[in-house]
Amino acid sequence: MSSSRRLLRPLLYTSAAALTGGGLLYYINRPRSIPGSDPASVPPPRYTDDGRFSPPRFPLVKTRDEQIAHLKKSAGIQSAVDIAKGATKSVLGSLTGNKDTSPTEQQLEKHEDAEPYDLLVIGGGATGAGIALDAATRGLKVAMVEREDFASGTSSKSTKLVHGGVRYLEKAVWELDYNQYKLVKEALRERKYFLDTAPHLSNWLPIMIPVQKWWQAPYFWAGTKFYDFLAGSEGIESSYFLTKSRALDAFPMLKKENLFGALVYYDGAHNDSRMNVSIAMTAALYGATVVNHLEVTSLEKDANGKLIGAKVKDRVQEKNGQTPQEFSIKAKGIINATGPFTDAVRKMDEPQIPEIVAPSSGVHVILPGYYSPSKMGLIDPKTSDGRVIFFLPWQGNTIAGTTDAPTAISQNPIAGEEEINWILSEIRGYLSPDLNVRRGDVLAAWSGIRPLVKDPHSKNTESLVRNHLITVSDSGLLTCAGGKWTTYRQMAEEAVDEAIKRYHLTTGPLLQAPRLSGSEMIDDAAPLDGACQTHQVRLVGAHGFSNTLFINLIQHFGLESIVAKHLTESYGDRAWTVAALSAPTEQRYPVRGLKISALYPFIDGEVRYAVRHEYAQTAVDVLARRTRLAFLNAQAALEALPTVIDLMSEELQWDKKRQDKEWKDAVQFLASMGLAKSKLSVTRKDVEDGKAGEYDEHERKLYSRHDRPADMMESDSKFASGEKPIVSTDSPVNK
Repeated sequence: MSSSRRLLRPLLYTSAAALTGGGLLYYINRPRSIPGSDPASVPPPRYTDDGRFSPPRFPLVKTRDEQIAHLKKSAGIQSAVDIAKGATKSVLGSLTGNKDTSPTEQQLEKHEDAEPYDLLVIGGGATGAGIALDAATRGLKVAMVEREDFASGTSSKSTKLVHGGVRYLEKAVWELDYNQYKLVKEALRERKYFLDTAPHLSNWLPIMIPVQKWWQAPYFWAGTKFYDFLAGSEGIESSYFLTKSRALDAFPMLKKENLFGALVYYDGAHNDSRMNVSIAMTAALYGATVVNHLEVTSLEKDANGKLIGAKVKDRVQEKNGQTPQEFSIKAKGIINATGPFTDAVRKMDEPQIPEIVAPSSGVHVILPGYYSPSKMGLIDPKTSDGRVIFFLPWQGNTIAGTTDAPTAISQNPIAGEEEINWILSEIRGYLSPDLNVRRGDVLAAWSGIRPLVKDPHSKNTESLVRNHLITVSDSGLLTCAGGKWTTYRQMAEEAVDEAIKRYHLTTGPLLQAPRLSGSEMIDDAAPLDGACQTHQVRLVGAHGFSNTLFINLIQHFGLESIVAKHLTESYGDRAWTVAALSAPTEQRYPVRGLKISALYPFIDGEVRYAVRHEYAQTAVDVLARRTRLAFLNAQAALEALPTVIDLMSEELQWDKKRQDKEWKDAVQFLASMGLAKSKLSVTRKDVEDGKAGEYDEHERKLYSRHDRPADMMESDSKFASGEKPIVSTDSPVNK
């Protein structure tokens, strides 16, 4: 009996260890669904047996003028008949080429049948657009207005990551901070929603952590595994360790000296401004009234001091040289979601109220794509001053950042040379010394303002809120501030929940939801029962997207491969519409798609689509936030500017005066994107004559890639035949 027990016990232990190990291996390597890898929910159109082709037919958003007409109706200053006239005029205008469909002064007659909105959202960034989408899909009547353009502020100037934050997790563990832990846990959940609802605009990205000391390996391994564990089913791939040789194979640019190995973990990346625009357009399709370039000039209160609306003016009219007419928008509740400009709106409500925003500047630089692998990022968890820096592939280039320093609030802050040089210095620290990291390789540089907030109800008013803040003033202004891109949806949900409670609003199922997919195969209204469902509301373009959709575009439109792939990853299934709006090239290949910049895959159809379907009103709207050219290469954006202005002039009927203003405004904006100072006085004719690439002597030394050729051909030699040619000391190669 005792001998059999002695034999049985090791067998049981061995079996238990094998089961545990096997279960762990299965959990780590279990099959998972990668967003975008599944077939499209709506398959792409195909040719019928008789050769016919039926392209997708997607629902259209109302025109910007129609949206403004609805805003005016909330205060009873435009009747339903006027709106119908405006719609008819819009259709006739599109047929005749006349784009001036603004209502006349005679049409703006007062009516008693005012129809106030349930909610008026001020701010068209990620949070404001998210609130508009959440409210609209709960059956509320909501309006959203933005002074500039969607994502014109912080929401377009992020690190482009959708992440829980490994550094926040480290702080949570070492400081035993439960709030930090909750922030990471919430962000990891939202990360999965992000990739599910917009797979065309977001993707999983492996990020490498270099290990320079042997004892760092178990430390980083434990941290990344805990990160995986917190993600749970919201994760995608498990972190793993790479030996030195494998790390250098995956990231050849790494410095070999003192490299022990590397840990690789997974996070998300996205195209931030296109995501923001897509959220706003999805909200518009679900019935929200969204208008950009509409500035709130004041808030309106009733006799009891409660907010009942706001006065606004159309800044597009100002750009056209007209005097804008202020008008009122009436709403039961007003939400302030203006990011860094939160306090400016709060002071419209209460002029003496203490400020709660502590603005922090984050500078990023864009380098050529050869600085990083196309499918692998890198994080330096401990820079020279203890900060964290990311080094990530993005849109074919490499993004590096960020800094974190107090700053003043401005619309388009400029990245300082000190911050740019600090980032480059840190990059040199972990890249191979064979790589010469030059200031001249910086293609673009920008500064984004992160709106950190202080809780006005906290005893310590200087302490910053870890996550985001929702507060309501005595007059009823609901402010939602702080947070980060990854948690925009959660912030919006909490803000709408609070608004429903404060303003006594009634939600309900959305019975007449549009077919966003352009197909009867999917009923987008099915889950919309009046509760928050934005975790499963797919954005414009998501329904028909798959990783192979670009092949269908190539086969049908004859697009260049890199262009087709770019269109599907920026517009999803709406790439069909963009491609259809692209002009023929008059070449054998590609058949369609005239590039606005020879260096990048952006084409003319994107400009037309931006104007007709995404409310683009300025050249900067297109260069910076519909395409990303200004963020990728400021010089290339300058050279593409004449083409963009011409295309938008055809769509919006701009006169010469408006075109000149667009040129001036765009060049001024490009200064905040890192455009060289000598280019700020460049004229359109200079660009068209090819003089935009000329640099003065100082910039020629700074931007070394613009040096003239230094190699000598035999025919260029100054030496007599038979003499030994020696490069002189004053040759450019010796400077």
